Amino acid sequence: MTVNSEPLRVLIAGAGIAGLATAISLTRISTLPKLDIQLYEQAPELLEIGASIALSPNGMRTLEKLGVHNALTDEIGFRGPSGIPQIFRHWKTDQVVSIDTHTNVPNPRHHTTRFHRGHLHSALCEHVPRESIHLGKRIARTEVDQDSVSLYFEDGSSAHGDILIGADGIRSSVRQSFIPDYKLRFSGKVFMRATFDASLLEGKIPDLPADSIHWWGPKDNFFASRLGKDQYTTVGAYDDPRSAGEVEKSISWDQFGSVEFLRERYTDWNPTVKALTELTPSTHLYPNFVGDALPNWVFGSRVTLVGDAAHAHGGAFAAGGSLALDDSLALGLAFKEVFSSSKATFSPENINKALGLYSQTRQPHTARLLGIVHSQIDKKGTIFATHEEDAALVARMTGRPNTEWLSEHDVETAFTAVVEQLEGAQRQL
Repeated sequence: MTVNSEPLRVLIAGAGIAGLATAISLTRISTLPKLDIQLYEQAPELLEIGASIALSPNGMRTLEKLGVHNALTDEIGFRGPSGIPQIFRHWKTDQVVSIDTHTNVPNPRHHTTRFHRGHLHSALCEHVPRESIHLGKRIARTEVDQDSVSLYFEDGSSAHGDILIGADGIRSSVRQSFIPDYKLRFSGKVFMRATFDASLLEGKIPDLPADSIHWWGPKDNFFASRLGKDQYTTVGAYDDPRSAGEVEKSISWDQFGSVEFLRERYTDWNPTVKALTELTPSTHLYPNFVGDALPNWVFGSRVTLVGDAAHAHGGAFAAGGSLALDDSLALGLAFKEVFSSSKATFSPENINKALGLYSQTRQPHTARLLGIVHSQIDKKGTIFATHEEDAALVARMTGRPNTEWLSEHDVETAFTAVVEQLEGAQRQL
């Protein structure tokens, strides 16, 4: 397609949070009237499934910029009454050892907010036309050439367009089509996650903190928090010494776990944690995998990735949702920058330019995060092999990486800097 007489057809693989946010951003942020956006989701239904998800200030600001105001209310999301995004307590004594803080977040609506993933997903769904979402579309293969992109599905159908955006998660089929030898690495952690009605806890745990709390132990961690819509979440993260292959064979994503195992794992912890495990009605298992930073985010000049497909960071620092939202915003800004001129065409060169602007904005940021994640995994074996003493545990808690650069990142400023840098380089030619 070389002229703008016809709509630019954008195929999005995946209708999760990343895919929906990308559809919204391309519609609203790019301001382009001639876009035909179609989403292809492997699930047979759009259900309120999953566990909890946190959005840090950058994610909440991006939701607002995308116009998803229904996700900013106190009903759908929970913000701790203290305004402290994360409080870290000792596993045995229950004493506060460390806290995270907001530095430049004057609007309380942008404070770190915790949701049931399904509720955030539903809020995004309200902004995407239902007829543009195609369900039961599991990808069999992907193709790209000079003039088009194609998705071929296991049901025998296919879709064809001008741009393909892989928003299909940590085990992305789109990514694997272009980087077939890409492998995920097991972090050594399995998460036991639960969400349930907060009324199950009412009046049953003395001095239950009103804020979100993260307890750290010598090996295992435990997290608990209210969510929006009167929900509550508990998350136990435990060490699994098996290999990646062994874990993949025995634990599938979101499979039912043993709540008895959860309770046994934390039986020696402080009374609050122990009571939380006893009142948790059920749990699901999520083995934690991470991947290397990708050398390139643009494939065949017409394909790119967003969300976990682009940066498989394993949910570190609860950053996944916010990263996906910022990806979507950066992509919308890139489309606006390249295509909003009345003289701009949907040529292969301009498509490649827009995707390049997006990747140059996001790749360095997410690569920095992945570097931290992998360094922590590499250190983990030596730290835990010695059964560290209490002083070492406290030192580890207080010596956590400062992630303000991540949680309060301004993706618009980063995008503008990339544009200005490229324009400056052009002027020097």
